[in-house]
Amino acid sequence: QADASNLATISDRFVANNVDLVLAIATPAAQSIAGKTTEIPILGTAITDYVVARLIDSNEKPGTNVSGTTDMNPVADQIKLIQELFPDTKTVGVMYTSSEDNSVLQAGMAKEAIEALGMNYVEATVTSSNDVQQATQSIVDSCDAIYIPTDNVFASSMPVVYEVATAAKKPIIGGEAGMVKSGALATLGINYYDLGYQTGLMAIRVLNGEDISAMPIETAAKMDYTFNSTYAEAIGYTIPEAYAPFAEPMA
Repeated sequence: QADASNLATISDRFVANNVDLVLAIATPAAQSIAGKTTEIPILGTAITDYVVARLIDSNEKPGTNVSGTTDMNPVADQIKLIQELFPDTKTVGVMYTSSEDNSVLQAGMAKEAIEALGMNYVEATVTSSNDVQQATQSIVDSCDAIYIPTDNVFASSMPVVYEVATAAKKPIIGGEAGMVKSGALATLGINYYDLGYQTGLMAIRVLNGEDISAMPIETAAKMDYTFNSTYAEAIGYTIPEAYAPFAEPMA
C-alpha cells in the first residue's frame, strides 16, 4: 500500500523467520529487504534498473544476494509508437513519480527519444496518488500526447488519468499492458505475468543451490502490443488495422 513502514515490518518478519528465498516486487520492496539481510537470497521483479537502485554491482554479475528480472521498457520504441499512431504530434507530455528511481530513469530516456524525433518534451511529476488528477489536468493542455512509464503510483491511478485525458481527447501511451487495460490507449511492452513466471524459473535455480551473486539480471523474453478499444472510442480514434488483433475493451 505504498507504505514504507509496512515494507520494513514485512522485511523484518522474513529475516526473523529465516526464509529460504524472498521475492521482491518493485524497487521499494527490494531495497527494503536488501537493507535487512545480505545472507537470504532475494529475487526481484518489476524493477527497471538494479544498479541505479543500488541493489547490485552490475547486471552481468550482481555480486550481492540480489538478482532477478528487469521490466526495463523499450522506451524509445514506445515513443516511436506515439509518432506512428499520431504523426501530427508536436509535444509529448511525460508523467511520473519523482521519488521512484526507475521512473526518473525512464523519464530521462523518454526525453531523449522524444527530442531525437524532433518533438518537444514537457513533464508533470507527482509524489503520491493524491497528486495524479491535478498533474494530469496540468499537462493535457500543453501536449498532444502523453507518455507514462512503468510507475507504481500511476499504475494504481490509471482510472483517474483516463477520465481527465479522454475528456481532453489526448492519447496516452503506457509503459506496460496493465496500464493500458486500466486507462491508457496503447503500449509495446512487457507482460508482467510472463515476467513473473520467468522469475519463478530463476527461483528454482536458486533453491537448487545456484549462487545468486553470479546470476545475471534477466530481461523480458518478449514484448507485446496492447490496445484499449474503449479508450480509442472515447477519444474518437480508429485503431489501425494492423493493430486491431491486439485491441481489447478496458477492464
